[in-house]
Amino acid sequence: MWTAAARTLVAVIAFVKGHGTENDFVLLPDPDGELALDADRVRRLCDRRAGIGADGVLRVVLTAADSEARDLPGADRADWFMDYRNADGSLAEMCGNGIRVFARYLVDEGLHPAGDLAVLTRDGVKAVRLAATGDVTVDMGPATLPGTDRKVMVGDRTWPAVEVTTGNPHAVVFVDGLADAGELRTAPVVEPAFPDGVNVEFVVRRGDRHVAMRVHERGVGETRSCGTGACAAMVASARADGAGPGWTYLVDVPGGRLSVTERPDGHLELTGPAVLVARGEADL
Repeated sequence: MWTAAARTLVAVIAFVKGHGTENDFVLLPDPDGELALDADRVRRLCDRRAGIGADGVLRVVLTAADSEARDLPGADRADWFMDYRNADGSLAEMCGNGIRVFARYLVDEGLHPAGDLAVLTRDGVKAVRLAATGDVTVDMGPATLPGTDRKVMVGDRTWPAVEVTTGNPHAVVFVDGLADAGELRTAPVVEPAFPDGVNVEFVVRRGDRHVAMRVHERGVGETRSCGTGACAAMVASARADGAGPGWTYLVDVPGGRLSVTERPDGHLELTGPAVLVARGEADL
């Protein structure tokens, strides 16, 4: 909304802050689709010194109220659309941690009962299951492995990469130690390059069906967690282990732990926490 203050029009935006394994988001309630959300506004909201600070923005809008959402496949099967933007303002197809926080918000606000719900994303409709409290499980759909030969480079080191698509594109590399990823403030070099950028996961073994990872997310930098990245890491690890559908892996991230199961039908189920920590108004 717009309010007059000191003879200047000032944008005041209601927000909620939440995180999933410390992958944090600014949620903007906009059920009627009235908020003009451009890349500059997203960057300002996500700025950790001059804004609220987050890895991305989740706009919470009714599918029927948003012109983009109405044209997406499956729009008739989901009441709510998760309009996700990376911290640099770019659009993203999907966010595994974000959709759990999005669903937690809908339930905590009384906009949907606990249990099963469908959420529309740019990667299609996702089925979410959550109790009144506790972890949230998302059907992330099946992963695809295009089989393209790619490599990831950090400094003078090079590793072969496994390309995995889990809504977003990922390049997964297996390393001896997580420190091998370097500082990750800048994007690792990936060849051949992905035209729209790529998330890069550095993965180490922790035990049987148990891995740990660090990630550089396109449009953000290193984040404390990445849900689609955890799914990509699980799939790459399972294929390396010769495992088929039906296996569950634990995936440790700097911000906590996620569980990823590949069902017999090939769909991936991502389970982890979703926490709302603050709410207020942002004056831009």
